[in-house]
Amino acid sequence: MQPDVSFVIAAYNAEATLDRAIASAMAQRDVAIEVIVVDDRSSDRTLDVARAYPRDIVKVVALPANRGPGGARNAGLDLARGRWVAVLDSDDAVLPGRLAAMIARAEKAGAEIAVDNVQVVREDGTPEDIMFPTGYLEGLGEISLTDYIAGNIVFESRFNLGYLKPIFQRRFLDDNHLRYDEKLRIGEDYILLASALAKGGRCVVEPTVGYVYHIRTGSISRVLELHHVEAMAEADAAFAAEHFMDDGAKAAFARRGRSLRKAASFLSLVQHIKARAPLKAIRTALSDPAAVRHMSMPIAVRLRRVAAQFAVGTGR
Repeated sequence: MQPDVSFVIAAYNAEATLDRAIASAMAQRDVAIEVIVVDDRSSDRTLDVARAYPRDIVKVVALPANRGPGGARNAGLDLARGRWVAVLDSDDAVLPGRLAAMIARAEKAGAEIAVDNVQVVREDGTPEDIMFPTGYLEGLGEISLTDYIAGNIVFESRFNLGYLKPIFQRRFLDDNHLRYDEKLRIGEDYILLASALAKGGRCVVEPTVGYVYHIRTGSISRVLELHHVEAMAEADAAFAAEHFMDDGAKAAFARRGRSLRKAASFLSLVQHIKARAPLKAIRTALSDPAAVRHMSMPIAVRLRRVAAQFAVGTGR
């Protein structure tokens, strides 16, 4: 019997949080699910935690080598049998009615993609405000390619749409040969959803909260480096070469490109300052004055704000 939803959980050194993620997937109401856990060559007991569940409940894939978040998710997607696929980060959780609500809204609209609101939880377990005002998501209704790119512009986007956690019709992903870019360690979520929209996928918005995003010390967002941003810029260039964009999407894409260059300049400047290379820092500042403007607040604060602009929840 085909499941309604395949949950794909990429796990790397997630022994402390994996049970929570799996339990929340299994607790979904009114939908038939399968859970696929892909261990990305963890060095802790992640694999043992996953294998403690009966095989008919949780399928476990142990990768022979670390493939990164995109590669691990791709391995799970290749095994998925559900009509829909939902990616769940190993340190996050989902609420019990999430998938039923999202699928109902998507199928009513004839859409291939759905997103919902996100609850942010601090490391001590204290809930913060929801990520997006409900009225804002209700006003969107549906997210176009232009909307999505415009919502992923560093320092400029009012709300960072990169934090949205979409579900996809599995057949749509397969028919369009859509998978995560395994070269990216940050920004792989953005490229996949942007590519799906560019391929003609419709993305509807379920404004209720369904995904629970747990902030965790040590995630990759706290160690954002210049090469991450450079890789994202390369992925954007490949996206532009492959996909058609209308005038609105092109304008948003150009703004996003400028924002990535500013972020790269700032990170380069910080790198030179930390390396005690004043001449290189001066050359960077002269080549991009915008990088200097970002120094108006303490470096650590600005670094956190730059990192927060990139949707990261992989716990890497």
